Amino acid sequence: MRKIKISVNEHYHIFNRGNNKQNIFLDERDYVRMLFLILHLQSPLVLQNMSRPVSNFVKSRAFNISKTTIEKIIKNRYVELINFTLMPNHFHISIRELKEDGISQYMQRILTAYTKYFNAKYGKSGHLFQGPFQIVHIEDNEQLLHLSAYIHRNPREIKEWKNKEHQYTWSSYQDCITENRWKEFLKHQIITGQFSDKKEYQSFVKTSGTKLELGENC
Repeated sequence: MRKIKISVNEHYHIFNRGNNKQNIFLDERDYVRMLFLILHLQSPLVLQNMSRPVSNFVKSRAFNISKTTIEKIIKNRYVELINFTLMPNHFHISIRELKEDGISQYMQRILTAYTKYFNAKYGKSGHLFQGPFQIVHIEDNEQLLHLSAYIHRNPREIKEWKNKEHQYTWSSYQDCITENRWKEFLKHQIITGQFSDKKEYQSFVKTSGTKLELGENC
């Protein structure tokens, strides 16, 4: 039983990491698979043959999902994705619940689907993640803003991406300061709309502290 009550229209920070801190993304296709899941499982719609759009993205940097499918997902989604970052052994998501029990359903589908994919690909069995996903309620707007900066600064932990985190493919940072690659799948405007322009948001991210008191263990 979770100690935190998840409520509709509230924002949350969700994170999890690999069991025993193991890497959960071992190659590019693994990142693409998780990216596909966090973007497209925002509604109860069952998606068939997920390998095809993943392969499309590896080749052309686009999932090529049909307009009809996109419209169905957007119309019926039970969560709203704000920010994300995928790291070698963990991930961070900022999200808003739109329908009761939406976050729980969303995360259960993502973690189950990714674990099955990973274990089948690498001949593994058992738990991939370190227990249930962790969740922190965002109490106010200031915390929401700093969470966004924290999530987008995370790739600085990877040596080759330090000071280049705005170019990191597996993060929503570039979508906030250039063109939003994911359109309606990523609703970052609640953050970026509070800044005069994209440069001001980027400056905010750069000057924010690397450690925030949000209760995470990653």
